[in-house]
Amino acid sequence: MNATPEILPEDNNDAATAAFEGEIREFVRKDLAPWRRARMPGSPSQELPVDSVNQLIQRVSGQSVQEIEHVIAELQNVRDILRNEGERVQREIVGYANLSQAAMSSMKIIGDSMTQWKSTMGSAPAARPERS
Repeated sequence: MNATPEILPEDNNDAATAAFEGEIREFVRKDLAPWRRARMPGSPSQELPVDSVNQLIQRVSGQSVQEIEHVIAELQNVRDILRNEGERVQREIVGYANLSQAAMSSMKIIGDSMTQWKSTMGSAPAARPERS
């Protein structure tokens, strides 16, 4: 008599899921088998199942944790690059604003000078052509 109910797949997805679950069960059985053999009858082994489960979890999740840490490091690098680029763009904008302000001041000075020049040219007597 089997303690687990038999899974009857209704379609290919259920069959694939059942096969995958079976592979996981087999993997766990194979992983725990050496620990069961190493355990001697009569020896205290209360921590053994907990340790083996912890080791199994660490092995299964280890690759995922490493990948997550790698992604976090890459995101931190991208954040630093974006921060540096943002600071550079701000410096460029300040430079352009200063240049624009200097250009406006120069144009004002040139405009004032032209106004003064026109007013002095208008008050000066114009040279009259000689009549013959």
